[in-house]
Amino acid sequence: MKNIHVSAAVIFRTTNDGTKEVFATARGYGDYKGWWEFPGGKIEHDESGNEIETAEEALIREIHEELDSKIKVHEKIQTVEWDYPKFHLKMECFRCELVEGKLTLLEAEDAKWLNADNLKTVKWLPADELILDKVNALFN
Repeated sequence: MKNIHVSAAVIFRTTNDGTKEVFATARGYGDYKGWWEFPGGKIEHDESGNEIETAEEALIREIHEELDSKIKVHEKIQTVEWDYPKFHLKMECFRCELVEGKLTLLEAEDAKWLNADNLKTVKWLPADELILDKVNALFN
């Protein structure tokens, strides 16, 4: 089975009324089109298959490429491993904050800011669903 190593940005913000929210995107392509996830992407490799960037570096690059924005990466929330039908996923998830840009959708088909009350109301990808309890704890 093919192994894929990715990083995901759990981007938080606090609204004017003090509510904490997290940014989620809906996939715009593939077998899971329309399913929700935390944005991010694959860690790049060289021709020999060696990783040439850290998970944090990949996350900064991916958010710039996919959302035309700059983030600050904070602590790792969790590493998730999940077997999809066609590959094994290792996903490193980090708490992040937006420092520049407006999170413009360049690849995803939709996006939402979710709070503790509506975090579980979208159809999450299975791997992303595994970190929801830890994300929910960060709302407090």
